[in-house]
Amino acid sequence: MKAASEEIDQRIADLGDWRGDVLARMRKLIHDAVPDVVETWKWRGTPVWEHNGILCTGESYKDKIKLTFAKGASIPDPGKLFNASLDGNARRAIDIGEGAKIDATKFKALVKAAAALNTAKKAAPKRPL
Repeated sequence: MKAASEEIDQRIADLGDWRGDVLARMRKLIHDAVPDVVETWKWRGTPVWEHNGILCTGESYKDKIKLTFAKGASIPDPGKLFNASLDGNARRAIDIGEGAKIDATKFKALVKAAAALNTAKKAAPKRPL
């Protein structure tokens, strides 16, 4: 069984086009933002980045790469990067089509905010039932 990082490397290689380039770039930005992020491979082939819980997933489609933030509705998005899954109570996503440019500084701030939220939720004392 391959390690998750190897699975993600393979997915990037298998895409073999602009989508692989985008996924590789966003992966690097996630690692830059949260150096101790953990890569996992879930749901039969989805790259997942975690830090005290899921930060985001990296799904690949024919026409886009979709980065879905598990708790995106609860984190600030001053850069207005979220452009998909805007109706739900929890998730928010960034759909990146061919040629789209994502501001690295704004994206890393979003990843850091997601990690901070997960860390705060983990540190919060549990309430008795």
